[in-house]
Amino acid sequence: MLPRRPRDPDSGRPPAMIRYRRLLHQVRTGGRYPSDEEAERVLDAVLALLGSQLTGEERCDLAAVLPERARAVFTAQIPLPHPVTAPAFVDTLAHTLGTSLTTARWDASSVLAALTTLTDDHLTDRLLAQLPRGYALLFGRADLAAAA
Repeated sequence: MLPRRPRDPDSGRPPAMIRYRRLLHQVRTGGRYPSDEEAERVLDAVLALLGSQLTGEERCDLAAVLPERARAVFTAQIPLPHPVTAPAFVDTLAHTLGTSLTTARWDASSVLAALTTLTDDHLTDRLLAQLPRGYALLFGRADLAAAA
């Protein structure tokens, strides 16, 4: 009997939809959203906004680890010449989702922390190095940069 071949030729990883469902589940449980639809709305908004912040190899490397549907949302955005500050990121997200700043911070952290499960520490470090100070907390990490 021949071994079963994966349905997705993505180097032995689970099929793309399963990978996306896992990410969505992480966002939903981490953010305590009442439905997959709400978690997906937040995931899409954060990925779109993050897609406008990152450039270069870091953007490509993050896109490579995202499930196909999430990758499409992320890469559809044209990066800005310079990323915005973390507070501006949260403010824009609040306007996009029609929520308070506190809720938008929660939403951003729910998604960005879930993304770190797809990346290794080195890629997360590189992403944070490209973004202005303050994003570490949104990614669920301590911001250990020295105060100026």
